[in-house]
Amino acid sequence: MIKSVNGATFRRMVLSGSKTLSANKDYVDSLNVFPVPDGDTGTNMSMTIASAAREVSECSTNSMASLCAAFSKGALKGARGNSGVITSQIVKGITDVLSAKEEFTAKDFANALAKGTEVAYKAVTKPKEGTILSVVRAMSEAATSMNKRNVDFSNFLVKVIEAGEEMLKKTPEMLPVLKKAGVVDAGGRGLLILFQGFNAVFSDDEDVTLTFDDAASPEADAKYSEEAHFDYNDLAEIQFAYCTEFFIVNLYKKTTEADIDRFREMLMQIGDCVLVIGDLSMVKVHVHSNQPGEVLTAALKLGELDSLKIENMLQQNRKLIGKKKVELKPYGIVSVCAGEGISGIFKDLMCDSIIEGGQTMNPSADDIAKACDKVNAKDIFVFPNNKNIILAAEQAKALSNRKLHIIPSRSVPQGLAALLAFDPDGTVASNEKAMTEAMDTVKSGAVTYAVRSTEIDNLKLNEGDIIGMDAHTIVSKGDSVSEVAKQLVEKLVDDDSSCISLYFGNNVTEEEANAIAAELSEEYPDCDVDCHFGGQPLYYYLVSVE
Repeated sequence: MIKSVNGATFRRMVLSGSKTLSANKDYVDSLNVFPVPDGDTGTNMSMTIASAAREVSECSTNSMASLCAAFSKGALKGARGNSGVITSQIVKGITDVLSAKEEFTAKDFANALAKGTEVAYKAVTKPKEGTILSVVRAMSEAATSMNKRNVDFSNFLVKVIEAGEEMLKKTPEMLPVLKKAGVVDAGGRGLLILFQGFNAVFSDDEDVTLTFDDAASPEADAKYSEEAHFDYNDLAEIQFAYCTEFFIVNLYKKTTEADIDRFREMLMQIGDCVLVIGDLSMVKVHVHSNQPGEVLTAALKLGELDSLKIENMLQQNRKLIGKKKVELKPYGIVSVCAGEGISGIFKDLMCDSIIEGGQTMNPSADDIAKACDKVNAKDIFVFPNNKNIILAAEQAKALSNRKLHIIPSRSVPQGLAALLAFDPDGTVASNEKAMTEAMDTVKSGAVTYAVRSTEIDNLKLNEGDIIGMDAHTIVSKGDSVSEVAKQLVEKLVDDDSSCISLYFGNNVTEEEANAIAAELSEEYPDCDVDCHFGGQPLYYYLVSVE
């Protein structure tokens, strides 16, 4: 019977979870609601946890605090897409609790899972049920309700997973889009696979092969939530000079957990990259701030300081660049693009840096932060150009040494429209307003193919069907790329439209694209029709109507 888990076993759990999730990421990808070839929930979650696993594997000690810090840091740095960001928040909550333990029991893990659920829900402005949030909540509730005296940890974990499985089966009842697509929530499945990987270390064969029965219940008929998206709180975006790191030990008897919470909140007001982990026995503190003295003064009210380290990051930078003075320009532009042609268009519009990604490969928060740090500008506008990248871009604010301003472009056409509205002589606020408003003037669409048979909004699709999508759903299908493209344009054009732009992918010839453009010019004589090489993979056309 395994009553507790030490640091060495916890390390194996993390590595096993990452390995198991990686082995099953394609299956999780297949559960994405829309049957398009860029389904990436499994890929995003796998890469998020892989980043965490690398940090854990490189950790030189089996100290639970060190391993938890590495696990949390790696998940944050590697977080990709909506699912990856939420997963990183679950990890953060779990490690916040376990970091204070030398070994943890089933009861400790139940408390940690409750904290992970709390942190994940708080990260979402409008939490939506029927998602990974529902699954982790069900797992947490099951863990908390169990009698955990003298319980075998592996049996405990099996029951927690079973509770998650039960909730996962209900997700199509909670979200109509899942029910119509005939799938369960992809993020919830990914989380359960991660936990199955955790539990594999307690079996005789860690290379466990997983099987799934994720068919949605055909008789599911519950009340559905009306909200259709996640909103996330903004993260800090101020540039700070001093990296301050220390332990608070021998905490005063009068110090409470509430005092530590207030200390953490204070640090968030005066700095970024804030890490306050521990309990009343010891607290690990890390913060970037311009007032290290204020940080230390506040910490001294809680206890004694140990292993104090303050580094001047400005001086570190000066050493790197030598005596050469670099004057930052006011503004920089960073854009996420997929396709040679589209990247070239953004560069022509004075984009400073292009991050490869979009359809098949979402950049992580760390990728975005590193790209921004290389731009010689004080304030940097970031164009995600994909709804699944916006959250990672927001998280990059906490990792970058620059001031990042995220323009939440959900498509390439929106990003181009926003960039055209950029005024180099304007203020940050006026540019953010103008570029955001410019996005609203554009209707975006795309033409691709279905990778599986399903039904979306009463539209039956067969594998291989050519499909046209607007910003919300699939609006057309057929056997011909050109015909579907024309049907899509018809759905997007209205009486106020004046310009139609086509960006053709790397599987469309210029002659084919020009032929469609000519037909559209005849069909819509009041609109200017432009045709550009995009070079994007998987999508025959990206369409913009203004």
